[in-house]
Amino acid sequence: MSRVPQAFVDDLLNRLDIVDVVDSRVKLKRTGKNYSACCPFHNEKSPSFTVSPDKQFYYCFGCGASGDSLRFIMEFDRQSFMEALESTAKTLGLTIPRDENPRAAKREGSGLYTILDTANRHYQTQLRTHAERKIAVNYLKQRGLTGEICMLFGLGYAPPGWDNLLQALGTDEHQRKLLVDSGLLVINDEENKRYDRFRQRIMFPILDVRGRTIGFGGRVLGTETSLGPDGKKTKLGGPKYLNSPETEVFHKGKELYGLYQARQQNRNLTQLLVVEGYMDVIALAQFDITNAVATLGTACGEDHLRLAFKYCGEIIFCFDGDQAGRTAAKRALQNSLSSMEDGRQIKFLFLPEGQDPDSLVRQIGKERFQQQMDQALPLEDFFFRIIGEGINAHSMEGRARISKLATPFLHKLPKGVYRELMFNKLANHTGLSLETLQELIHEPLTALAPTEAAPEQQAPAKLITTLQPRTAALASRPINARIKLNPARMATILLLEYPELLDTPINSHWEIHPLDADDLRLIQLIELIKSHQLRSFHSIIGFWGGLYGVDSQKELTALVVDQFLGSVTRTSPFNAQQELEGAFARLREAASNRRQQDELAQLQAIGFEALTAEQKNRLGELVKARSQNRQKTD
Repeated sequence: MSRVPQAFVDDLLNRLDIVDVVDSRVKLKRTGKNYSACCPFHNEKSPSFTVSPDKQFYYCFGCGASGDSLRFIMEFDRQSFMEALESTAKTLGLTIPRDENPRAAKREGSGLYTILDTANRHYQTQLRTHAERKIAVNYLKQRGLTGEICMLFGLGYAPPGWDNLLQALGTDEHQRKLLVDSGLLVINDEENKRYDRFRQRIMFPILDVRGRTIGFGGRVLGTETSLGPDGKKTKLGGPKYLNSPETEVFHKGKELYGLYQARQQNRNLTQLLVVEGYMDVIALAQFDITNAVATLGTACGEDHLRLAFKYCGEIIFCFDGDQAGRTAAKRALQNSLSSMEDGRQIKFLFLPEGQDPDSLVRQIGKERFQQQMDQALPLEDFFFRIIGEGINAHSMEGRARISKLATPFLHKLPKGVYRELMFNKLANHTGLSLETLQELIHEPLTALAPTEAAPEQQAPAKLITTLQPRTAALASRPINARIKLNPARMATILLLEYPELLDTPINSHWEIHPLDADDLRLIQLIELIKSHQLRSFHSIIGFWGGLYGVDSQKELTALVVDQFLGSVTRTSPFNAQQELEGAFARLREAASNRRQQDELAQLQAIGFEALTAEQKNRLGELVKARSQNRQKTD
């Protein structure tokens, strides 16, 4: 009789959230970190039935009923184990595999966990005792890691050599087969030889939510040569980071590095920060930011989000401020839409160019880094910023194009309040009615451009291209009326949106004499853009927060949102470069007027009779200039 492999059952349980399973059948009430209800398995008037999202377990203090999600489905729906498994797998879109030799399969599954755990302890021992451990220890010290943080994450060392692990753990053929099946050994098919996959690397054990070792990541140390398994000299380098291959127990598209440690360090885990690498997770933990996790060399997909949302209600994606980071953010945005159920929140945090979480937290410390997290951009704001880049939202054609681009993505949102709010936001953004937008969802999306396919017909890579930021070309675009802001604020807003304007010859030689706080802020902004060669709003805001604090960062962001995007009305043709040149000219004129006023006041203080002939002539010029300036103002 065929049986279901235990690895599949484990995977299915990892995909389920016991709170959702129980709440869909018995209404739960939040009580602290757990949930409670009257027990569905015996009659009672006061709740004694408890569900723990941390342990993914239920227990009744009255009748003693307990178990995991599958056990609850079996008991509540009165189903057998296979019936509960089949109905749940069907709901999740999974196909149940069958194993004709269940005893062997059970031994194999448990054997993989055992051999991986043994290898983990072996690598940790090598970091403490191996004769060449110094190179690994020095590297970790150079990266600023303490012994305590290395122990918390179980870091180890795979020393040079092609068969260290094979010799240590491959004591018989069964053990050697387990080492191959777990991805720790590689087979050379031509010569039928086996050798260690990880050599001369810092080892990062990857744990599942139960704390079991399921795989490894290895960071290379050095690139010197050594004798290979065939007796020839071979480079030890390889890729900078190397992960375990897909195995029966390790699926990189479904696991988050650091999630086990995050749950252990946080009794009430409400938020997860998704970063890009092992070292980012560990460095943040060392600075007591213990809720960071990382994907394992893949984009954050629906399975990652499903796993993360089992343990918290808010996710913050953290990306580098370079082009690769922005592209990764857009891919994460697309993958997140189908996971945005009511009550969940996703935000995006962009770091300054050239910075990653590891380097930035060491530079600005825990408090400022958490302030950056608090200022992360909500998904809805990031979505509408990206979807409208390079499009004039004040023209009929622009609003139509935004609607056509946005609706297929918003259609991926699960039904609920958040989905309705997003369509309301799109309606406000474009001026179209909700009825019109609903029609756009169902009609063929072929009106994007004469040469473009509709988003639903594009490949995933094409969808990313559709959301690429506008080009650096400063083409004119229609707006509603002259922007009535003081020149310093006008220049500040323009440079936040178009920092590349400072590259033009006429703007590269700017001169501003600070008369008030707006002028001083503009000078600081220009110096920041030029000194760091910043080319995006996210990078500027990130650096600004690090230099001047979160409050100043909020003021700068509010300046753009409140005075440019909100209250500005536009009708006449607008050219950003001309407007900046005009703002600089007005600033120079204001500074010149102030100097003239000061000079006039000084001459008037002397008294007309005491002035020289030259001073009297100058006094006349200044009075005339003041009169002309007043006429301009009037």
